Parts: sequence; structure tokens; C-alpha cells
Amino acid sequence: MSSTDVQQEWKHWHEQRTAMVSAMYGPLALTGTYWLADADGGRIAAIPGHWTEDGDEVVLTATAEDGLTLDGEPFTGQVRLGADHTPVGESRLAHGEQRLVVMRREGLWAVRVWDPRAETRRTFAGIEATPYDEAWAVPGVFRPYTEEHTVRVPNADGQERGLGLSGELVFDLHGAEQSLQVAVEADGSLWAVFADGTSGESSYRFRFLRPTAPAADGSVTVDFNRVLLPPCAFADHFICPFPPPGNTLDVDIPAGERSVRTRDTALH
Repeated sequence: MSSTDVQQEWKHWHEQRTAMVSAMYGPLALTGTYWLADADGGRIAAIPGHWTEDGDEVVLTATAEDGLTLDGEPFTGQVRLGADHTPVGESRLAHGEQRLVVMRREGLWAVRVWDPRAETRRTFAGIEATPYDEAWAVPGVFRPYTEEHTVRVPNADGQERGLGLSGELVFDLHGAEQSLQVAVEADGSLWAVFADGTSGESSYRFRFLRPTAPAADGSVTVDFNRVLLPPCAFADHFICPFPPPGNTLDVDIPAGERSVRTRDTALH
């Protein structure tokens, strides 16, 4: 593939990312994550209905005055719900244009609210990203651990949670060997949460790297041109994990997605 083709492919990827995050129920539309353990007598101030936990399900009780719909129809009475893994726009529960998504993390239940009228969506002006530079796509090797292990790391909501790690991704930058601890996704691709010398300065405080699945010999391209901002860069109500110990690189990575542009910042 020629250099021009690679740059055009990156440009298309960047445009797709921008369209995804700014979609009607994209990351910018998340306006709240409400944990049922914190609910006052089953009531959540920002969400209609009465919510209780019952083992592996959540029980929702609603009246006509709550104005909820379930599977596209007005809902009254009681329903038992599990975690909703469908696309947000297809979620079973709605309150007007808002979509209510039941989720579970480490045994705790929560309800997320996605609202296309969110302020973050209205003021979004794009993703600040560095144009493609082939110098930031380098060969690497994935070295799996003998068994996956879990480390506890802080999350963006101030809580500490487990982060599963499957091995190390080793590569060279500017003549020096670097490594990141990574997880292996269901499709075999890799995922790293990392920080670098630009974090909190010219880039968001941490970012995601998602290389493709390694070859049989462990070789894989480490392409920092496609570094991603974490969901919590777009809305405060995500619970993104911070980098695990050892995943703060001692070099600057001025590549890939850097920060979220808003209408205010875009005017300066």
C-alpha cells in the first residue's frame, strides 16, 4: 500500500471515529451512571421508576406517570431485567429520547442514561488528532504470560477495580526498547491503557492502544497513529481504568487522538 493510500485510510478511520462519538447515542450522549447500591429506597433522582436488585436481575416497577417505555411500548407494572448489551439506541428502556441501559460491573448494578440533548454532544467540535506519520507505526512482539493475572487500578470515577492482563507488548521507539502490559480481547486483538510524556499536557491524561491480533510468532504492528481517547474523555460518567503499573512510557507519543475539541476551545 502506498504512503498516500495509508494516509487516506487513516483519514477515513478518523472521520469514522468522529462520526461514531458524535452519533445520537454515542459516547458524548452519556449523562449519568447511577449505582443501585446508592439509590435511596429504590429511587434514583434522575431516573423515573423504582429500582431494586434481586440476585442476577434488576426489578423495575413503574406507573404511567413515570413515562417509561419498554420495547417501544408504554410500560407500567413490574419487569425483571438483566444487563443490556445491545447497542444503546436499541436498548429496551426509554424515557422520551433518553435511553436507559442496565449494566453490571464486579457484581454491582447500575443504570446509565444516554441523552442526545447532552451538553457534551451539543458543544463537541471534533477530535484533535495528529495526521498519520509512518514513524509511529513500528514492529512489535506480543509475549503472553503463562496465565492471565489481574491488577487493581484506579478508575475515572474514583473507584478501584480489577484489570485483567494477558502479556507484554514489546517494541522499539527512538532506539530504546519499550513495553506495555496488554489484555487480549475476544477477537484476539490487544488492548493497552497507557500514559506517556504528553499525557495531561498536550494529550488527554491517558489513552488506549488497540493493535490487531498478533501473528502466530507473536509479531504485531504497534501503530500509535490509531491511539484512541478513552470514553471518559468524551463524558465524565464512564468508568475507564487508569494505566496499570509500568504502562507510563518515558517518551512523548504525539500521535493519534490527543484531546476532545469543544466549541469554546475551537474558537481560540
